[in-house]
Amino acid sequence: MTTPLVRAVVVNWNGEDLLPTCLDSLVRQDLPPGALEVVVVDNDSHDGSVDLVRRDFPDARLVQNSTNRGFAGGVNSGLEDLEAPYVVLLNNDARFDRDAVRRMIDVLEAPGNEDVGAVTALLLLEDTAPDGTRLVNSTGNVVSRSGSATDRDWLTPLERLDARPEVFGFCGGAVVLRTTALEQVGHFDDSLFLYYEDTDLSWRLRAGGWRILFEREAVAWHRHAQSSDSTSALFRYYNNRNALLVFARYAPLPVVVKAFARQALAPVLHVLRRDERPELLRARARALVDAVRRAGGERLRARPARRGLEAQGGLGAPFGD
Repeated sequence: MTTPLVRAVVVNWNGEDLLPTCLDSLVRQDLPPGALEVVVVDNDSHDGSVDLVRRDFPDARLVQNSTNRGFAGGVNSGLEDLEAPYVVLLNNDARFDRDAVRRMIDVLEAPGNEDVGAVTALLLLEDTAPDGTRLVNSTGNVVSRSGSATDRDWLTPLERLDARPEVFGFCGGAVVLRTTALEQVGHFDDSLFLYYEDTDLSWRLRAGGWRILFEREAVAWHRHAQSSDSTSALFRYYNNRNALLVFARYAPLPVVVKAFARQALAPVLHVLRRDERPELLRARARALVDAVRRAGGERLRARPARRGLEAQGGLGAPFGD
């Protein structure tokens, strides 16, 4: 059997209503027959997701995890026995335009781009603004000196978008990765579970000498926060904890100190303002405590990657504002 050109991995948890649109967009990509294999990783869903994939997408390979391994562990499950030279990641609450994957692979295969490890898509919000304006979700990830990572160009009107091709990191919701780059720097970190796993891998790619590019003509559409609740305590815990852990690994020490100080102060301010639910405050506190416990070990573990970044003149890309 011929090795596919690209493997598409979709991680799912109770996303029965989201999967059809996502998977349809993958199987309809304008690639030659057999060039793209679709792998759906189900993280122990309790809805009809598994039956839907088996019934409506019989050509997709289904990987069933016995527990919820999060996005990071889910992707890693889908990368086992990987032979294709490229990997596509697409959130289950997103969809690609028909030519998106081909356009990103064209960037990776362009002369002079042999050192490009990832190409991130133009991710647009599925819903428009109240005035009908089309808004950007992401053109890749950037990191700030305050100790956070954000989607570049978040909520920028599409007609005003002026994003440079070079970007610090890729958005894990719609990206093509080069397999040889993953073989060099490693896959996603399972221990992060949810959030910041793409920032962590982007930092390792840059430390390994790989560039990350944004391709405006590769368009994906995102039903934002449909696969996870950004107002939940689970989101608050993993988002806060993982931000601290990832910055502790790679960022200069003054930035790490600032990040921990900012997150230590945030619960106090929310208590004084009485503007956050108690379960979210508890999630913030737990995230900070867990990050403090692990920070020293994380920084020690990532020392080789930091040395790689230092050899390139610091971060390998400037911090955002």
